[in-house]
Amino acid sequence: MPEDDAALSAEEELALARLALGEGDLRHAADHVAAALVRSPTLPEAHETLARLAAASGGDLDLFPLGQHAFVGAVVARAHLLAAAGRPAEGLDLLAAATGYAPGAPWAAVPWVTAADLPERLDPERTARILMQVCAAVPDPVPRRLREPLQPYLALARNAITVHPEHPLLLGAASALARRLGEVALAVAWATRGVRAEQTKLGEVWLGYAYRSAGRTADALAALERAVALDPDDLAVYADIAGTLADHGRLDAALDWVGRALAKDPSFDCAVHTAHRLRFQRDGDVDHLVALADFVRDHPDDSHEHGDLAECCRGRPWLGQVTPVGADDPLVPESLADSTLPSAGAARRLQQLAQPAWAHPPAAYDAAVGFATVDLDDLLGLLAHPPETPPTALGRVLAGQDPALWVRCAQVWACLGLLHHRTDEPWAESTRRRVLGALAAGGPGPVAEAALFALVTAAWVEPEVRADVAGLVAGRLAEVAGGRVRRTPAAVQLAHLARATPALDPAARATAESLVADAGAGPLRRLWRRLTALFRRA
Repeated sequence: MPEDDAALSAEEELALARLALGEGDLRHAADHVAAALVRSPTLPEAHETLARLAAASGGDLDLFPLGQHAFVGAVVARAHLLAAAGRPAEGLDLLAAATGYAPGAPWAAVPWVTAADLPERLDPERTARILMQVCAAVPDPVPRRLREPLQPYLALARNAITVHPEHPLLLGAASALARRLGEVALAVAWATRGVRAEQTKLGEVWLGYAYRSAGRTADALAALERAVALDPDDLAVYADIAGTLADHGRLDAALDWVGRALAKDPSFDCAVHTAHRLRFQRDGDVDHLVALADFVRDHPDDSHEHGDLAECCRGRPWLGQVTPVGADDPLVPESLADSTLPSAGAARRLQQLAQPAWAHPPAAYDAAVGFATVDLDDLLGLLAHPPETPPTALGRVLAGQDPALWVRCAQVWACLGLLHHRTDEPWAESTRRRVLGALAAGGPGPVAEAALFALVTAAWVEPEVRADVAGLVAGRLAEVAGGRVRRTPAAVQLAHLARATPALDPAARATAESLVADAGAGPLRRLWRRLTALFRRA
């Protein structure tokens, strides 16, 4: 539903619509009315002009055509015409579609939607389906700033329940909407009435969600378990139970429910995502997340998007964001001192792509594909001569808080760019492996860490290189594990990189954990906490 980019106000659009109506040009009048409804969906003059157009055209719906790229204003105008023609259910379907396109607009805030007698003209099951359509189109829960435009649908639910007080599907769907809008007590009451009217799997699920939002965990789990008893093959409910248990610290019980789901279907996406997330939550072993990333890569057609991998990586050193640079670390090693300046195009590309945070290592790899056309000399030049911070809000935050942080970001993304250099070359003999390996083997500092992170990222996305990268990381870790360098910031950085490395041998992983633990609450840890807070603000 693309929107018109014209800058005319609703009043100006309506003035043009009235002129077109006066000239009998109904098509252009319809275009301007639709545009006015986008600017101001509840403006009385827009609805008055739409009524005049309907009278002039005999209610011609073709003035507001639907199609693959329908204009949202035309969809809304058609909805109002359908309601006026005695077809409100079809109109509500279209308003719900508009809400899915732009949830922040008050498309349904019109008298006919909230009229007390509207449900008398609707089949209650159709009303329930419309409410479910709205639920599917909005976040769960809905942010406070978006709740007001959705209140008309809640009014519709109230009115419908008044007319059909014992309809189980209507009560359950209304409960789901109320819960999303923060009306938790109402959601519990409606879902309870729905289950009493008729016990169904879906009704128990809605009741379980309502109880969960109300903080009644035991009741929520009981309802969800009743849902499983009614339909043992709906594995999504198993994952919901597991998630609820995990949220309250009962990881063993949660993993038991995930195991039951996986025993029925080892490839069921919800259970796989939940299982890997909970296993990582239990023991912190990054290989659980790597296995999840492999599953995502091998199953690109999952029924819906999951956020488990990003949730686990968010805010974690190297898994989800850069780490602070040690105060005494040279930003550019001597080995790069003779690198030529990068081209202006390469500098602009880095300013566009470099970020201090990413969803997870495969996402960082994918984002860095923008460097695929940047040549090797430019990539090395970016490492040695990072450009100034970009003229963006994020760039200003980075420059104002810690100028060295932008240099860190630039070097990390230049190294990620090296992963996309001559990708047709076999890894073992490739330029990207040779250059990154040499940079990672240099003296401790930001460039070596950035190169090592790029190698670790390669191991996330290419299973065949994992043993090689794990060996490199373990070797570097062994060099710093003993002696005086053990407690240096560089050693701690290396330990964090090791913790993010796929297929690292258990002994090396234990060494990394020990190094991180030894760092305790020292200066680097405190700086890390400040940096995490900065990213959240940015």
